[in-house]
Amino acid sequence: MSFAVIVQARTGSSRLPGKILEMLGAKTALERCLDRCRQIPGADLVVAAIPDIEDDDELAEFAADKGYFVSRGSEKDVLSRYARAAREAEAETVMRVTSDCPFIDPQICGETAQLLASSRADYACNNMPPRFPHGLDCDIFPAALLHEADRKAHDPYDREHVTPWLRTNPNLVRAALLGPGEGAERLRWTLDYPEDLQLCRDIYAALGEAAATVSAPALIRFCMDNAHLLNANEGRVDEARLTAGAKATLTTARKTLEPAA
Repeated sequence: MSFAVIVQARTGSSRLPGKILEMLGAKTALERCLDRCRQIPGADLVVAAIPDIEDDDELAEFAADKGYFVSRGSEKDVLSRYARAAREAEAETVMRVTSDCPFIDPQICGETAQLLASSRADYACNNMPPRFPHGLDCDIFPAALLHEADRKAHDPYDREHVTPWLRTNPNLVRAALLGPGEGAERLRWTLDYPEDLQLCRDIYAALGEAAATVSAPALIRFCMDNAHLLNANEGRVDEARLTAGAKATLTTARKTLEPAA
């Protein structure tokens, strides 16, 4: 297998327990994320990387029943969980997505993958700096580098968050896909708080099943035009994400997505 999209998923969450199994329309948030990942251009396989603990046995069975490849690994050491999933999937290239992103955009993920290839970088992402809405983040890199990170990264933060070793290694070339900015970066389409869940449900209530495939540019416009969506979870905007992302290591190649206007 060449290009695997690996989605980390678990039911445990201190702020919103079981969040990825909450319903958005007729499907769970997890299904919405996995189904969108399946549409990423060039992706050969979508993998649900789930902790190998009893509490997540039902989650693993659920993902498998929906037709997705399931890999089980460490609950806390997410980097090792990713490395194991990549080996089991026989991946040459890995894209990382988190399961709390029900509006992950296949086109943006595909453009990030194209950027990795065209720039000849070692690592590409779409959040250095963060100019897309929170909930569209993806990273892509050769599986060989993932395995190197698994061998060499020792800091607990690096192990938990998977890609910091790749994002800061001075010997690696990084590339970033630039989002539209102009306020889009302050939108939250990720599930972490009850307000986030309500926003996602409000979007599905407004758009119906079309919300399952709406593009990021179209959804940005829709949220900007509807104050109740724009402000629904504004109090949960991650200011630290915006600040840290703006100061991230400069990238060596960039490509700008067409503005959402």
